[in-house]
Amino acid sequence: MSPRRPRSSEGGARARALRLLARREHSRAELAAKLGARGHGREEIEAALAGLAEAGLQSDARYAEAYARSRMERGYGPLRIRAELAARGVDEALAERALTALGADWTAQAAALRARRFGPGLPRAGAERARQARWLAARGFPAEVARAVLKGWESDDER
Repeated sequence: MSPRRPRSSEGGARARALRLLARREHSRAELAAKLGARGHGREEIEAALAGLAEAGLQSDARYAEAYARSRMERGYGPLRIRAELAARGVDEALAERALTALGADWTAQAAALRARRFGPGLPRAGAERARQARWLAARGFPAEVARAVLKGWESDDER
């Protein structure tokens, strides 16, 4: 029995892309990279992806919304979600629309995450406040959100 070789036809690229999309949404760039890694040519990949997009089977807007919702539910902030979408080949405008469509209260989400991670008590020491602010920044929350979450936590002698 001879070893199996990847098909080099538009139908093969389309079929493989459909199998990938059946598992989860993919951005156009992700699909192109995965199909290219499987030996499909650039022209056949573009033709297959154009057909899938025209049929409504692949949509970067739908992918961006699903990805943003998933990452928000896992506790990530808008800066990190936007950067991850850009790394996955999603247009900046689509990423911004997806984040807006979430309708998230990022300050409330950051406050809930901070309380879950560090407890309900408010830190009095500057070093601890800085540590919590860095943690929020690493999760992708803007500095103004971290300030809003940590506001009013200054000790009396720091005012």
